Amino acid sequence: MLYPSPVRTARPVPVLALLSLAVVAVVAAACGGSSTSSSGSTTVPSGTSKSGLPAVAHATNTNMEPVVSPGGSPAPTKLLTKDLVVGTGTVATSSSTVQVKYVGAAYTSGQDFTSSTWTQGKATSFSLHTVVPGFAEGIVGMKVGGRREIVIPPALGYGSSGSGSVIKPNETLVFVVDLEGVS
Repeated sequence: MLYPSPVRTARPVPVLALLSLAVVAVVAAACGGSSTSSSGSTTVPSGTSKSGLPAVAHATNTNMEPVVSPGGSPAPTKLLTKDLVVGTGTVATSSSTVQVKYVGAAYTSGQDFTSSTWTQGKATSFSLHTVVPGFAEGIVGMKVGGRREIVIPPALGYGSSGSGSVIKPNETLVFVVDLEGVS
């Protein structure tokens, strides 16, 4: 009794079919979701740990509290920003007082250390001169109505001292900030 051979011989694939597959791959990669920060950051594909920016759930829905995922390793050593939603209003400058909603999380774990502005349901107001340098620098250039992800290395955050029991020494921080007003 003869059985069919389990090995199939390969048939040549037409060149047009290969070109079609290449076009589909390029289009799929282009639709993968990338964004350019108005602060001069390079284009960063969404969800890639190589960028140093952790993934953010509800990234573009400013009606929902953003949720930060843990970042990749090693943590970035320079300030990183990414506009998740580009605003259309007044631009924040280094001398601005801003009204923001924000979530702060530890880069390594994604664990929130502050999201009181979301649980209270209202924005908080402060001068950019009164916050850690990385937070202020990360907000400068944002437009009202925007949402930005900011990754702050320890040197521009709380450094080797940390902040109480909430932020560990030498912790890289991640903030997702909704800019609601500038004065």
